Amino acid sequence: MNTSTAVVTGASSGIGLELARELARNGHDLVLVARSADLLAQLTVELRERFKVHVEGYPCDLSDAGAVRNLCSEIERSGAQIDILVNNAGAGLQGPFSEQDVDAINCVIELNVSSLTMLTRFVLPGMLSRRRGRIMNVASVVAYQPGGPMEAVYYATKAYVLSLSRGVARELRGSGVHVTALCPGPTATKFAERAGATATAAYRWLPSPSAAMVARAGYQGMMRGAAVVIPGIVAKLMVFAARLSPGRIALEVNRLLLQSDPHPQGSR
Repeated sequence: MNTSTAVVTGASSGIGLELARELARNGHDLVLVARSADLLAQLTVELRERFKVHVEGYPCDLSDAGAVRNLCSEIERSGAQIDILVNNAGAGLQGPFSEQDVDAINCVIELNVSSLTMLTRFVLPGMLSRRRGRIMNVASVVAYQPGGPMEAVYYATKAYVLSLSRGVARELRGSGVHVTALCPGPTATKFAERAGATATAAYRWLPSPSAAMVARAGYQGMMRGAAVVIPGIVAKLMVFAARLSPGRIALEVNRLLLQSDPHPQGSR
């Protein structure tokens, strides 16, 4: 069994929740971060009792730059040696860019880009000094797309996550520290509902694997040092198609897939 400590952001639901369970199942102590103090408290008790690992919860909103700095300070004061960082917290936003609330746009960028970047930078010096560590940044298959009409900000942030992960991974080659970008496709979580995207064709037509399956693939890939993990055949086909399609055609296909149906049938 492992005795390392892992930080997981966005740990109270979806892929983050299942990643926390997967890490605990494999013997890692945990520092869990999420907005909901109640859900975080429930998960902390569950993982302590079920897997007999040490678990600490930090309720905070990582879309607030001040909260990110406070979290880093709290971890530093605790003396915890972070061997694994899972940057899972993220948000989406659906609709015409020109009509989206400015504060909502800023929240998505702060959460998907800024907090992930700051936390990665925070843990790296310690990992490098020990010559070991794992960082998983949760991106998406949409990172391979030229853009997403109606979800332009979300697509752009995930492209950033993939690019940053690849760039830092190359810098760290031979250091004992590995960076993995997890790029799932549509997954059976409440993410699309919160982003306002459940009525789009992309979420209604494409099959969605479970969050547990995605988390398991992500954990296994991270531990073997994979630079990118694309879980499931549908996600792999989506990336393959994106690489082959001319940009203007891919943009038009995305426009059609991301349009909201005003009368959705059988949507999740």
